[in-house]
Amino acid sequence: MRFSGAEDRWRQGLGTLRDVVRQTLVTRQLAEHLPATPCRILDVGSGQGTQALRMAARGHHVTALDASGDLLGLLETGIQPGMRVRTVRAEAERLGELFEPGGFDAVLCHGVLMYFDDPDPFLADLARMLAPGGLLSLLVRNGDALAMRPGLLGDWEGALRAFGGTDYVNRLGVPARADRLGELAGRLAVHGLEVRQWYGVRVFSDTFPDDAPIPENLDDLLAAEERAGRTDPYRGVSALIHLICSAS
Repeated sequence: MRFSGAEDRWRQGLGTLRDVVRQTLVTRQLAEHLPATPCRILDVGSGQGTQALRMAARGHHVTALDASGDLLGLLETGIQPGMRVRTVRAEAERLGELFEPGGFDAVLCHGVLMYFDDPDPFLADLARMLAPGGLLSLLVRNGDALAMRPGLLGDWEGALRAFGGTDYVNRLGVPARADRLGELAGRLAVHGLEVRQWYGVRVFSDTFPDDAPIPENLDDLLAAEERAGRTDPYRGVSALIHLICSAS
């Protein structure tokens, strides 16, 4: 996986306005599909654990896997009494050897698939982790709107390149790969996963500068982003897409 070497820049982005928008929307969208009763959740590439901790606070049993000991350390500082969270330090590629098939009711994989040149073996591993009827929450870069960010920033050469492919260099300076919704749905179907719902994430706020302050009207911003992320045609031009998939 190609994320190695970008951890410092990732940490610098924690708590920024773009991060707040992303994490809040993903939490709200995911919560609609998880059962109210406690379930077993695996968070693959959990990073600092924003989603893992939020799911644990809702009573779920969470296993958080990440290759970074420092990021897992941040996660562990957020574990409150009564939360059931286990951390595992390992590369995402090792899923198949670390966990028994069918051991989780839900698997979260947010911002990870983009670092795999060939996503299919990894998608197969994610599918194998799910119990029958389990749920996969997958957050990826939106390949159908890859030209939007450079275009809105006035990078016309970058926008023109983006029309023709799915490879790009992200804000962390790491080469990455976007996914087009139709193609990704087909890949998921091969592994017994059906897209139940999908959302756009960061329709309006993707081009905010790194140092953009948290506005006083944050609730209005989030409400507008949430509405756009559920509504066509807006969700189709979002920076990220969040897929909720069910296992057969």
